[in-house]
Amino acid sequence: MAIIVFYEKPGCGNNTKQKVWLAASGHTVLAKNLLLEKWTPARLRQFFGGMPVTEWFNPSAPRVKSGEVDPALQDEASALALMMSEPLLIRRPLMDIDGVIFCAGFDADAVHAWIGLNDAKPKGDIENCPNLHQSNPCPAPGASL
Repeated sequence: MAIIVFYEKPGCGNNTKQKVWLAASGHTVLAKNLLLEKWTPARLRQFFGGMPVTEWFNPSAPRVKSGEVDPALQDEASALALMMSEPLLIRRPLMDIDGVIFCAGFDADAVHAWIGLNDAKPKGDIENCPNLHQSNPCPAPGASL
């Protein structure tokens, strides 16, 4: 079974479902806060592989949803600079699988092909955020509502 360093936004319901599924499939999940991680452009870049720059972005990030940040207008350097300054823009989760496979987002078919997943897939869409953010993200865990 694999050891997965799982960079998430704590409190994200889909990230929680993804971690539970990975662990139920026999993998070791080491969760880290994506928002507090000390990223460098080179380190962050490895998670995106051959993905188009537009797919590096979290489509549910408030600045993306509002149109303030348009992923289609970014090149690699500008996208990384934006993400370094505002980690909410990063598509999540970021997963480091055994230090060999690096990926952004949770493509269940790809994850199953790489390391295997059991048949207990959580219900619903576990990739896209189900919350309808306007200009504010979900509150951080422990934050007053």
